[in-house]
Amino acid sequence: MAITFLEKRKRLQYLFPILGVLILITVFVLWKGFFAKERPELIEEGVKPSLVKKIEIDFETLKSLELEELQLFEKTPLYEGEIGRENPFIPY
Repeated sequence: MAITFLEKRKRLQYLFPILGVLILITVFVLWKGFFAKERPELIEEGVKPSLVKKIEIDFETLKSLELEELQLFEKTPLYEGEIGRENPFIPY
């Protein structure tokens, strides 16, 4: 069954409106995402992030008895023995 010119034209009649709707949706999403400004009255007071945060460090925990009882690890000895092949990139 051969495709005639009328069948192609019928397909194009449906594709152009669908393409137009997709372009309109894309433009709307881009406009809302990039160009529309947020209204400050819509943001709740509890949701606003605070710009200045104060960090407090309690150094008294470093002086606790549990931390003073910890012991240092012994030094590990250097590796003794054969270390790899002379050229690791050649096949076996």
